[in-house]
Amino acid sequence: MKDLGKINSLQLYNLWKNFTVGLVTLIATTAISRMLPYYLSPVVSLVAAAILYLYIYNSKSEGETSSCMIVPYAVLVGLMGYSFVTIILNVVETWGIMHVPAEFIFFSDPFIPSLILTPVCFLVMLNYVIRHKNFHKCSICKECKLHSGNASTNSVLVRLLSHETYFQLKNLTIMFGILAVIIWSYYLIFYVNINLNARDSYIFIWLMIIFFVLDEMYFISRYFNLYLDLKENDEIISPEELHDMSAKTYLRYYVICGNNMFLDCHALDPGAPYKEIIDTPFFTKRTVNGIAVDEVKRIIERMTGYPGGELRFFYGRKNIDHKNSILRYFYFLDGDVSQYQDMNVDGEWIDFEKVKYLYSNNPGKLSPIAVIDTTRLATIILTEKIFDDNGFRKSKIKMYNPSFNLVDVKKSDLDFQDDKWIEISLFNSDTPMYRLKRWWRGFISGSKRKGQWR
Repeated sequence: MKDLGKINSLQLYNLWKNFTVGLVTLIATTAISRMLPYYLSPVVSLVAAAILYLYIYNSKSEGETSSCMIVPYAVLVGLMGYSFVTIILNVVETWGIMHVPAEFIFFSDPFIPSLILTPVCFLVMLNYVIRHKNFHKCSICKECKLHSGNASTNSVLVRLLSHETYFQLKNLTIMFGILAVIIWSYYLIFYVNINLNARDSYIFIWLMIIFFVLDEMYFISRYFNLYLDLKENDEIISPEELHDMSAKTYLRYYVICGNNMFLDCHALDPGAPYKEIIDTPFFTKRTVNGIAVDEVKRIIERMTGYPGGELRFFYGRKNIDHKNSILRYFYFLDGDVSQYQDMNVDGEWIDFEKVKYLYSNNPGKLSPIAVIDTTRLATIILTEKIFDDNGFRKSKIKMYNPSFNLVDVKKSDLDFQDDKWIEISLFNSDTPMYRLKRWWRGFISGSKRKGQWR
């Protein structure tokens, strides 16, 4: 478990890189908009937003799932917001709906993009700062959790990404807030509407670029020092160590009898050794890349002391950064829990209804991996009960909220390794304008297959 708790130096580099990509995009957008004709300014920002989108999409496709993309995504939203606000202001002026100052019209000279860009980006960043505790509801975060493999089981990495992403967003919010105040104060008090002199250009253009460059230098220093701190605490794995590291397969079993699960109520949290949590006691490691099913079953029979149960694969994910993989299995025992009181490990039988209650009301009592696994299990089973393969509700009653238990899990023939039902849970007929969005996704993906969710 110690290996899973370490951070790859590349993960720290990607954290800085994603922030840098966002800042460089803003610098390039500001500089290029200045060099090209003013009326191309919204086009430049939309092109920059498209480049950021491709960067985010390609990073996810290449497996960089252990790096948070919220900051470049927020910059993307800010650039799109700037483009749309600029276009709307020009349409309002062109149609004579209301008078708009010439500095906001890209067909006039001078056009000052920073008057729009800074307050729009400030509001976007502020929105994400306020919503930081609900990032899991953002579409990009849902996709990241879906495809993150075992990254989410690394509590050290999760805390680092969460803290640093929030810090980066807060930093950008403060920076855009200060820039907006300075630029608008200068515009309202000192600016003379004749032409842009050297002082005007410094305030409206170069001041913003200087802020971005200084901020980038600060974060270079910050993450270099953070790397040194983590390395000193032996929490960093270098690329060389990764290359020499042997592949490991972690086996995690959920032993079930009826609607009861055998759990250890006094397990220790790897991220906080002083804290007791509830987790399965059936967890082991093998220094091999993959294990035969027969061996997997022999291991759980030895750990429980009760052979003859039904072994069923739950799901598994390979951790690309650590060359490790965690495989989850169900081990179903027939009969009553009274027949299985002498397990070879410490623990007790707990009714699954209590587990669901803790999961819903006090998830901190459960281990982080148990919460992740329960989320996947519940999402797949409940989504399949509510929706069909095309994402439409099976029942016309929208208030229909089914439940499930471990007996349903045993009877189910669902493939929990397949992400299909999780993708449907994120995008289904409950989504506003679902049919149109579904058609559009199929159109841009160039696929006419049903069930094409991404």
